[in-house]
Amino acid sequence: MLSSQHLSDVPGQIEPLVRDLAIRAKAASVTLGNATAEKKNAVLGRVAEELMGPLRAEILQANVADVRDGAAAGLASAMQDRLTLTAARLDAVVAAVRYVMELPDPVGTMTDAKVLPNGLSVGRMRVPLGLIAIIYEARPNVTVDAAALCVKSGNGVILRGGKESFRTNQVLAKAFERALVAEGFSKDAVLLLPTTDRAATTALIRLSGIVDLAIPRGGESLIRFVSENATVPVIQHYKGVCHVYVDGEADFDMALRIVENSKVHRPGVCNALETLLVDRACAAAFVPKVVAQLEAKGVEIRGDAAIREVAPKVAAATAADWDTEYLSLILSVAMVDGIEGALQHVAKHGSHHTEAIVTSNSAKAERWLREVDASAVMVNASTRFNDGGELGLGAEIGISTSKMHAYGPMGLEELCARKWVVRGDGQVRGG
Repeated sequence: MLSSQHLSDVPGQIEPLVRDLAIRAKAASVTLGNATAEKKNAVLGRVAEELMGPLRAEILQANVADVRDGAAAGLASAMQDRLTLTAARLDAVVAAVRYVMELPDPVGTMTDAKVLPNGLSVGRMRVPLGLIAIIYEARPNVTVDAAALCVKSGNGVILRGGKESFRTNQVLAKAFERALVAEGFSKDAVLLLPTTDRAATTALIRLSGIVDLAIPRGGESLIRFVSENATVPVIQHYKGVCHVYVDGEADFDMALRIVENSKVHRPGVCNALETLLVDRACAAAFVPKVVAQLEAKGVEIRGDAAIREVAPKVAAATAADWDTEYLSLILSVAMVDGIEGALQHVAKHGSHHTEAIVTSNSAKAERWLREVDASAVMVNASTRFNDGGELGLGAEIGISTSKMHAYGPMGLEELCARKWVVRGDGQVRGG
């Protein structure tokens, strides 16, 4: 692996060196894309062994140093939480790799097969996208999740992790380097950029014809930078302003569990609850209960005028609160006029990420599922379930809130394109 100074210590050389890395990764992706499921799974098996054995102590030590430096630099508590890779979290990362191993290989699978009236047999075959660039902040688990999914789906990947987790990412990437080489593949199929210089990111996302897709994961400023500067396709996910709507026909005990879990479980992640919507029909009875429960967990509540009438000690929300992704123990609460009001609020302030309704009315639940425009819609469940691992994907490479070929958590199938396959016996087109 290149040293961390290799790029930044050579003035004017970042762009050609990033290009060289990408060309190498692109070439390696071709071999990986043609590999059997057994060979790709063998790589992932070795990765899991490396993470649990030879590299485990080194990973945890590197992460302790990254977290220490992040705290000293004033890194926000939510970002420190994302950065931290405990032994238990590392175990979960390894479990995700092994889960991906067990998933069916999407490459080469056929969909939409049919025989046309002229006798042609047509269908669509899943094929790797090619070379994927992942640009992300703070979360070292993304290094493993992204690389594992790319290996299994036959894609090459260039990882540009944040400076906060640079030490940890280097050791994690080493596991893939060793595993690829041991199974006869080029180590270039999974490359970690050896610098966190933004110039390297800019160079990477402008490699049209080499990089097939860029996926930024992090704060809104990072994603906007990538989207505005890239000349390659970009999967967008600006922020997660997620809502839970508690309907007048909701079970209060259920609603309290869902709201607390959505907000408190891990407040620093994109699928955490940021705005609670309460039906006016049940607000007087429900709002005092939920405010007391959340405040006991350290949550700061900001409410609109109607909410403050039933919970006078709640701070006043501003217009900006309804569009804010707090990523901390802050929650805005608004009173709405039934499901109609909730749908209008979400349409105006939602970020197409995750929206949940708590209700016992099946007609309202179905309307929510049909009409809410979000990558995941929930009925009587926490927003925290909009996650690739929780939805059966094993892991995710990111959550798309842009309606490209993927919408929501991106797993193996979303890392493939589909090409048309046509079989004939001599047909020619007339007319």
